[in-house]
Amino acid sequence: MESQEQYLQSIKKIKEVENKTEKEIENYKKESESKIKNLESKLEDSISDAKAKGETLIDSSIEKARETANSETNKLIEDAKAKAENITSEVHAQNNQEIIDILLKGVQ
Repeated sequence: MESQEQYLQSIKKIKEVENKTEKEIENYKKESESKIKNLESKLEDSISDAKAKGETLIDSSIEKARETANSETNKLIEDAKAKAENITSEVHAQNNQEIIDILLKGVQ
């Protein structure tokens, strides 16, 4: 009888240990799932932030390129205007000289 009682006590202890272990496993599982969800959320946030920063960087790069292109275009236009004015001045000076030569020939 005593041996039966010891056997039953042993089985009860084993069952208690099993239940305790089961609860620990369940708690660890819940904690792990929570950590995974938290990490997934942080990952999604990081991806969103990186995407937004990338889009901002692209936009600013495009704007800088546009400004540089406009600046270079304006410089080219100004250079072309200056060259055109110089050529016009040279042509006028040459025409003036031809007119003076013609007038001087008429005076002679």
